[in-house]
Amino acid sequence: MPRRNALICLLLALYLPASAGIPTPPLADVTVVLDFKGPTSPQTTKEMQREASQILGASGVHLSFATRAEAANNDYSDLVVMTFRGNCKSEPPMPRYDESGPYAVTWTTDGRVLPFGEVDCQKVIHSARSAMWGGDLARSEQMYGRALGRVMAHELVHMLTKTGDHASHGVQRAALSPRDLTGASLTLSKDDLDRLKVFYRAR
Repeated sequence: MPRRNALICLLLALYLPASAGIPTPPLADVTVVLDFKGPTSPQTTKEMQREASQILGASGVHLSFATRAEAANNDYSDLVVMTFRGNCKSEPPMPRYDESGPYAVTWTTDGRVLPFGEVDCQKVIHSARSAMWGGDLARSEQMYGRALGRVMAHELVHMLTKTGDHASHGVQRAALSPRDLTGASLTLSKDDLDRLKVFYRAR
C-alpha cells in the first residue's frame, strides 16, 4: 500500500471512533403547545407526543412540548399551538359520532398557513377504535395516543412547511384511514422529508 493511502487509513481509524458518538444536531427545535379543552390521560398524551416526535424526527425536526401556562412564562424561538377539542380518552361504549369532516385543521388567513391547529379528539378516537380488536383494546389509551400523534404530525407538517400540500402516501395523505391511525407505523414520504429539510435549511 502506498504511504499516502496508508496515512489516510490511519487518520480515519483515529478520527472515526472520536466522532462516531457525536450526534447530528436537529434542523430545528419546535415547541408544541398542547391545549386540551376536554379530558385526556397521561398515557394517551405521552404516547401522542412520542409518536409525533418519532415521525417528525426522521426529518431532523426535534419536537418539545409545553402547556399553555409554561408557554406564557417562557420564550421560544419556534412555537406552534395545537388545541384538542372533545374527550381525548373516551372508552366504550361511545355514542354514534358523525364521521364526516377532517380529523383536524390547520388555520390559514389570506392563504397563509398559521402556526395554529385544532384536533377533534372524538372523531380521531372513534375512527381509531373501529380498527382496534383483540390486544389493541387492552391498550386502548396507547392506541388512542398513537392515532392522535399521527394526526398531530400531519398538521405540524402543514405548519412547518407553511403549505397545504398533501402526499400520495404516508402520514401526509389527504385522508388517513382507521388502519393508518392504528397500524404498526406511519411515516413521512420522501417528498415530505425533503420539503421539511429544504424549508429549515433555508431559514
